[in-house]
Amino acid sequence: MKKIALLLALFSLVFAHAQAPLEKGGLQLNAGFGTSNWGTPVYAGLDYGIAKNVTLGAELSYQSYNGFGYDNSMFGIQANGNYHFNELLNIPSKWDLYAGASLSYFSWSKRDVNNIGPDDLGVGLQVGGRYFFTDKLGVNLQVGGSSALGGGKIGLTLKL
Repeated sequence: MKKIALLLALFSLVFAHAQAPLEKGGLQLNAGFGTSNWGTPVYAGLDYGIAKNVTLGAELSYQSYNGFGYDNSMFGIQANGNYHFNELLNIPSKWDLYAGASLSYFSWSKRDVNNIGPDDLGVGLQVGGRYFFTDKLGVNLQVGGSSALGGGKIGLTLKL
């Protein structure tokens, strides 16, 4: 019983100190998978704390879809800005609730009947959240955005 109590105490200490959102000057890495009608996109990006409760980020994404006579792939690059609501809504620090806007450029390579798809720009809004297990590691979930991940994405966050 003492071992279980000690493990629970250590567990709570590790998870109790998680801090969100990203502080000014802080940097975090995000990576994971998205949703799409044309394959499963993968993404990786960085967020940088530019001010209290405000981050700017950049992201790369890639997806491909082969089947039913289609052979498509897409590469995307995105810039985003987010406001983090923890302080405003008095949300516990292990959570990070944010919303913002994004601008993306993506290039489609579409091979159906010898058609190469166009490059495109996208503008969008997103809402998301993170849950931090430790000071450095968390999971993220987001809906919206301006890229091929516009439907949503899920992944891991690592504070650097």
